[in-house]
Amino acid sequence: MKTIRRFSFATLVIVVILSLNGCAGMSARDRNTAIGAGAGAGVGAVGGAALTGGSALGTVGGAAVGGVVGHEVGKGKK
Repeated sequence: MKTIRRFSFATLVIVVILSLNGCAGMSARDRNTAIGAGAGAGVGAVGGAALTGGSALGTVGGAAVGGVVGHEVGKGKK
């Protein structure tokens, strides 16, 4: 279980860092979309791991679903 927590935390940190670095030349809408997708992926990874008892497939699946949801929610922000 500690490995899954470390993996989830590391994934979240990497996503946040990449989101911040990639936002330099973006419009406000694009930046909000990227941040929403990154946060959604981090939350999805943790949720997927929790729901599947730490399964790697559940973690990756949760991250993917969270990323898509974050992207779609971010589109609505102006």
